[in-house]
Amino acid sequence: MPCFIVVPQLPAAAMAIYPFILIKKKAYQDDVLLVNHEKIHHQQQLELLIVPFYLFYVVNYVFNLIKYASHQKAYCHIIFEKEAYVNEKDLNYLNHRKLFAWLKLLN
Repeated sequence: MPCFIVVPQLPAAAMAIYPFILIKKKAYQDDVLLVNHEKIHHQQQLELLIVPFYLFYVVNYVFNLIKYASHQKAYCHIIFEKEAYVNEKDLNYLNHRKLFAWLKLLN
């Protein structure tokens, strides 16, 4: 069970910062798709030993921002977000997810 922290000023509905899931509203902890999405990020963070995940995430975002000149497009093309969005509806995904699964989405 993840540890939730309510942060009303959060610029997004939720954010995974291992071992926590920051949520904008307490009710979001009951959103199974949102929680699954963030738990996928927890797995990504663990396999990259946490700090390198954040570095790669930011570098990927900046590269995408230069490429697409749009925050929304840059965010949607972050490799970690791609994996989480593609699989958030599969509530069993983490049970069969392979290590570094996000690599298959690089393009």
